[in-house]
Amino acid sequence: MGVDAVEPDVVVSRDGVLVVRHENEISGTTDVADRPEYADRRTTKTVDGAEQTGWFTEDFTWDELATLRCRERLPELRPSSASFDDEQPVLRLRDVLDMVRAASLEQGREIGVVLEIKHATYFATCFGAADGWDIAALVDAELREAGWAGGELPLTIESFESTVLLSLRERGIRAAYVYLLEASGRPFDLFVAHGKSAPTYRQTAAPAGLDALVGRVDGISVDKRAILAPDKLGRAGGPSPVVADAHERGLQVFTWTCRPENRFLIGQFRGRGGPSAFGDWEAEWGMIRDSGVDGVFVDHPDLGVAFFRG
Repeated sequence: MGVDAVEPDVVVSRDGVLVVRHENEISGTTDVADRPEYADRRTTKTVDGAEQTGWFTEDFTWDELATLRCRERLPELRPSSASFDDEQPVLRLRDVLDMVRAASLEQGREIGVVLEIKHATYFATCFGAADGWDIAALVDAELREAGWAGGELPLTIESFESTVLLSLRERGIRAAYVYLLEASGRPFDLFVAHGKSAPTYRQTAAPAGLDALVGRVDGISVDKRAILAPDKLGRAGGPSPVVADAHERGLQVFTWTCRPENRFLIGQFRGRGGPSAFGDWEAEWGMIRDSGVDGVFVDHPDLGVAFFRG
């Protein structure tokens, strides 16, 4: 399935540096909560309509974020990964781009980057309407400076907000553009612009919604539940029509996230041993593979490459 790639999620620092973090609230992925010098930065914010309390990247300069150390987001499920807590620094997008280019040259094969842009609409206004960050402009500048804007290596740009994807496409960044679709709810950018008249993610994944994406994006990436189509009892009844519907319109389809632990599997594939034990992940992943998707996101690349390339 496609080219091996890494997926950096990017958020923004106070001074406009693109930072690689799963979310802009970083108490669960860094040691910031244990750093007394930053205790007064703890605050409550509303991000994409949801209230959160913690420490946020946009309240730190890059030099401050660079002093933090990373932690496993799910230590109770992945203690082996958590054993490396506090050893690795936070990275910038530029760091990842440079490392992937170097690894591609060293290994003699193409390794891609799937760049996920987080909270673009929020960052545009998080300091007030006149002081927010245009994240499309930041990404555009970074990709050009790093030599990743011209298609030299495989680049995919994805977001749950279509407006930032369209902005980057209009700027001439050569990449595959993929629209991320949640299983429920509405995209925040369109909700801000249109309120409850904005299309839901579910409507976007329907045939009429897919029609509207043709020529604007290259593909969609959906929650795996949209592929497995679980019923009210949580049992997957087989692939949903979304893959075929998208392919009929020339759109690629990706899905996230394939994980082997019981906690993340559809109910019928869970086994004994508690949430952190591996269930019958091969059966669930097999159903996803057989649906005809063009690619998958996995947290265990060793398992993913062996299974989906096997």
